Amino acid sequence: MFEDELRAQLAQARKDLAEARADGDLDGVQASQGRISGLIRLAITHGITLPHTPEEERGEA
Repeated sequence: MFEDELRAQLAQARKDLAEARADGDLDGVQASQGRISGLIRLAITHGITLPHTPEEERGEA
């Protein structure tokens, strides 16, 4: 259940990032990048593997 929630939140954060980029919302881009990175780190801490890029892990997606 926890893994499913992380996956859902990561999918939403990626969607939010795409929307922020499309809108030219730099604050939204930065916030979404941080959210993605945080979710990936949380997953790693709990031994959950989520597909991600190195850029996403660094908060640079």
